[in-house]
Amino acid sequence: MEAVRFSNKIQLHSSSFSNTHFGLINFRKTHLGFQPKIEKKWKSLNLSGGGDQRLKKEVFLEKKQRGFTVKCTAEGIERGMLVGGRSEEKEFMVAERFKVVALMACVMCLCNADRVVMSVAIVPLAAKHGWSNAFLGIVQSSFLWGYIFSSVIGGALVDKYGGKKVIAWGAALWSLATLLTPWAANHSTISLLVIRAFFGLAEGVALPSMNTLLSRWFPCHERATAVGISMGGFHLGNVVGLVLTPLFMTSVGISGPFILFASLGLLWLTTWISRVTNDPQESNSITKAELRLIQAGKSDSPSLKKGELPPLRLLLSKMPTWAIIFANVTNNWGYFVLLSWMPVYFKTVFNVNLKQAAWFSAVPWGTMAISGYVAGAASDFLIKAGYSLTFVRKVMQSIGFIGPGVALLCLNFAKTPEVASVLITIALSFSAFSQAGFLLNMQDIAPQYAGFLHGISNSAGTLAAIISTIGTGFFVQWLGSFQAFLTLTACLYFVTAIFWNVYATGERVF
Repeated sequence: MEAVRFSNKIQLHSSSFSNTHFGLINFRKTHLGFQPKIEKKWKSLNLSGGGDQRLKKEVFLEKKQRGFTVKCTAEGIERGMLVGGRSEEKEFMVAERFKVVALMACVMCLCNADRVVMSVAIVPLAAKHGWSNAFLGIVQSSFLWGYIFSSVIGGALVDKYGGKKVIAWGAALWSLATLLTPWAANHSTISLLVIRAFFGLAEGVALPSMNTLLSRWFPCHERATAVGISMGGFHLGNVVGLVLTPLFMTSVGISGPFILFASLGLLWLTTWISRVTNDPQESNSITKAELRLIQAGKSDSPSLKKGELPPLRLLLSKMPTWAIIFANVTNNWGYFVLLSWMPVYFKTVFNVNLKQAAWFSAVPWGTMAISGYVAGAASDFLIKAGYSLTFVRKVMQSIGFIGPGVALLCLNFAKTPEVASVLITIALSFSAFSQAGFLLNMQDIAPQYAGFLHGISNSAGTLAAIISTIGTGFFVQWLGSFQAFLTLTACLYFVTAIFWNVYATGERVF
């Protein structure tokens, strides 16, 4: 009789249960009477919560295109797992923003590897054609001739059309230029300079695209880590290029590494076009929970309207803009000196062969990739701990300038290639902290114009890189030593660190 009453109660309340998650529970009669039986697909999911004395646990079912996402919310923390759709089998689901940053890290790796190929290949090319150290600096800087123009244009295009298409076109064009470089070198020096300038023109859109795209796909408290991962790929490109280029030149010839990296670029392009969108709201694969997480953690920064131009005069009227510009100038000055001249430095100063020079030059860039991630994670940790953006940006950038300055001064006293490699490693590891400084600060002060601001500062930095790359060659040829230029670069780091701490801010200015 009690069982019948219990059954009637269930029928009376079935309508109210039908629209809740208890509709997933079937009540079946057993030898013990009516017992609730959870559907098999939920397996051992435990919903016990301890009544009023414990926090309530909410379980809700969100039907997705490819399966069902079960989300448990306890104490405000969301955890998700994917239960396979049609086959109802569990499988692991990677958040869409992590896929985006992984693909971005891959293309940044190729971006830098394509640059480095020439830094290694130029040694046998110089021996073949009889180029002087001064002319080596001109060849190395020719990449920057195109790069300086595309940074501003590319930044404006990214603000207007988003990063996906801009970096896709950039990757396609720089891969083509990489493929044509060996032919140009054998044809004439003019052809080589033109192709290298075109290569730089295509690569100039990479950093503005990365910065803007990641700002749309990641909340503020994860952005530094995302940039650290992407720039980690960028720095690993140095390692890949410096290690693989001598091997492929030995086995295939000078054209070998150029063909390899051009092919990898086109392969990446096919995946990028089909899997990534400019904004998470345009993605068909992202879950609602991930979209809410991204939107809750970022400020609104609408794209420029059709026909609207970024306010150049307004941007240049504020000192925080100049703090970013000077930081980019100093960063690029030191970075391109080390990037372009390290193989030549080890060969000239310590008389090591090409393969050894490549290995000594590669080790510092590998550690830079790791330290860049550490800098990003540390920056996000400090922000979550309640420190202001201004404080975090100033601390990270100070480390990124003072550390390399001290290391380069010490490099003047290195007597062995091992000691020199350690000091360069220290310099580049500290330099990676700039990624959590001025590189992110563009989104802080001008989220709507971040791409354009990146282009302005990057063009100024590129001009500095041209001067430093060519200047190193003339200094070495004139003085017969790298010491004077290393000392000048260290002083520049110290002066800019002071300027940054006086005028930089993490608050929104524009």
